[in-house]
Amino acid sequence: MKIPAAHKKFGWFLLPALFFGLNGCVERRLTILSDPPEALVWLNDEEIGRTPVTVGFNWYGDYKIRIEKEGYKIVSTHKEIKRPLEDYFPLDFFAEVLWPGTIRRNIAWTFPLQPAVNPTPEQLLQQSDAFRQKAREELQSNQ
Repeated sequence: MKIPAAHKKFGWFLLPALFFGLNGCVERRLTILSDPPEALVWLNDEEIGRTPVTVGFNWYGDYKIRIEKEGYKIVSTHKEIKRPLEDYFPLDFFAEVLWPGTIRRNIAWTFPLQPAVNPTPEQLLQQSDAFRQKAREELQSNQ
């Protein structure tokens, strides 16, 4: 049986359509929580909102986090999101292009906030005297 030329041309359109119709999807989401909630969060020096806050992310690796809430100590730290197995070649191609469903990566970080302790006037004077003394020593050593 001979396949007509019109059907052969149609086959060339069907194959790419089928290939691109099977594209997969990877959804990556990071949720940052604090105890107590409603703390302001910066992720890699970009303000992203108040806790609890969820954002999408595109890469794995080190993230810089800063969390502030009035009456609490500021949290300034780094955390790492490690790459899962399906994010390495050649599995990444399978997961992001060929897998027919959505792969979801949900990461959650919780940060307990510590109440801030305001120094007494005497402590502030002691700190200022110590800074003044250190500055004088550094100036003398640089001359």
